Amino acid sequence: MNFLALPKIELHCHLDGSLRIETIIDIAQKEGIQLPSFDKDELQKELIAPLECESLDEYLKRFSLPNLVMQSKENLRRITFELFENATRENVKYLEVRFAPLLHTLKGLGVEEVIQSVIEGMREAESCYEIKGNIILSCMRTMSVESAFEVVEKGKKFLGKGVVAIDLCASEEEGFCERFVDPIALAKEYGYRVTIHAGETGIGNNVLEAVELLGAERIGHGVFIKECAEAYKIVKERQVVLEMCPTSNVQTKAVHHYSEHPIYKFHKDGIKVTINTDNRTVSDTTMAKEIHLVNKEFNLSEEDYRQIYLNSVEASFADQETKEWCLAKY
Repeated sequence: MNFLALPKIELHCHLDGSLRIETIIDIAQKEGIQLPSFDKDELQKELIAPLECESLDEYLKRFSLPNLVMQSKENLRRITFELFENATRENVKYLEVRFAPLLHTLKGLGVEEVIQSVIEGMREAESCYEIKGNIILSCMRTMSVESAFEVVEKGKKFLGKGVVAIDLCASEEEGFCERFVDPIALAKEYGYRVTIHAGETGIGNNVLEAVELLGAERIGHGVFIKECAEAYKIVKERQVVLEMCPTSNVQTKAVHHYSEHPIYKFHKDGIKVTINTDNRTVSDTTMAKEIHLVNKEFNLSEEDYRQIYLNSVEASFADQETKEWCLAKY
């Protein structure tokens, strides 16, 4: 299979984990932002997490630097446009990009200005390239419940205009779902779709609670349902879709080697899996690379890949017209 030529759908991609290193240097130089180094090779070491990362928390440290250059409307538009431009080079037809608006308010931008800027960058890319997209608003589990309400409220006016869903992300502690029941319930009432990071760091029960307490339709990662029979059962029975990110999962030690990744086993057992980058820069990856890695380990057939593509289109939070457009691309 020619992995570059295959059409692709990506449902799990973080904006602040997917910046061009040249762009970080360019913005920092223009704006007088101090970086550990202005040499691309040196800076790479700060931005790319090693495969030998010790944990999710170590992996997440790589996000503080990109955020320094993501504090203005112009920069957010540019960075979003460039992510979509990069994705088109991998033949991605549809991309759902997620970010936490509150991380980009450090220099005075309001949450609505942050969201609007990202939408504008996406729309510009859609007008230049054969790609479509939507935006998922992430709430940080390390922040207060009130902050989640703020994101839900301020993102509401963009629903159907680029924003489609709400997400919870950052460090994963056992039982986090209970704290966020109310803001996620409100989001659903407003019409947000729901995807939740869960089961990334050894806690399969979080996936169960994400589905039962928060009504998650999709799960970011979900690797550890393999250790929790109840979570496995509910994901399979309710056809909850897993947004799987193989390289990231090796880096964060959700699995120790690609060969241990449960993605193919899940797929063969009728669980709906999708393949994603998570973070192009932090994981030093592309969609083509992720598909290649899964194929190398598990010998994907054309039919396997086609099924994963169809799962991804169906599981996307796009409207019907966009889904049909994506289906026609395969």
